[in-house]
Amino acid sequence: MLSFAIHLGKNKPLVKDKIIMGIDPGTSLMGFGLVKVEGKSKLQLIRMDILKLSKLSDHSLKLKKIFERTLSLIDTYHPDEVAIEAPFYGKNVQSMLKLGRAQGVAMAAALYRELPIVEYSPRKIKQSITGKGSASKEQVASMLKSLGLIDEIPKLLDGTDGLAVAVCHHFQGGKPELDTNYSGWGAFLKNNPDRKA
Repeated sequence: MLSFAIHLGKNKPLVKDKIIMGIDPGTSLMGFGLVKVEGKSKLQLIRMDILKLSKLSDHSLKLKKIFERTLSLIDTYHPDEVAIEAPFYGKNVQSMLKLGRAQGVAMAAALYRELPIVEYSPRKIKQSITGKGSASKEQVASMLKSLGLIDEIPKLLDGTDGLAVAVCHHFQGGKPELDTNYSGWGAFLKNNPDRKA
């Protein structure tokens, strides 16, 4: 992986460019976006897309595909950090369980490559991008277009949702106040002792 540094002056530290991968997990569609942060603030889109899982009927095969695709993206683009949307609370327990598994598999792939992970709530992501926590997916996509990250709004907004997670992470400085931050398996297990076997 190539890394770049910009010298800001005699006594100022070098600012390293970084790549952030954002993931909007799902069991039918997984949206993802990768941005390059140049210096302190310039954002450049690397890739935005969706992983279609609806043709796979078995849930375990979907989880396998999510894991493999996340690893493939990490190995191709070498992100420095991964940001992921946390599951929202819904009335359908089975849907929530499946969504949580999808998120967990994507997180496991990033942790497998020793990448730091930060979770953001859907409301936090929308607020960070649009200034309004109750914004629609269309409003989020429109703001990403206004920021110059995309040229047009796609039909399926899962990709822009994944991109929004990465941009939110950048806007939050990578250190959310109320959201969850993991730097590896050790940190994850420390924060979740009840998940140890």
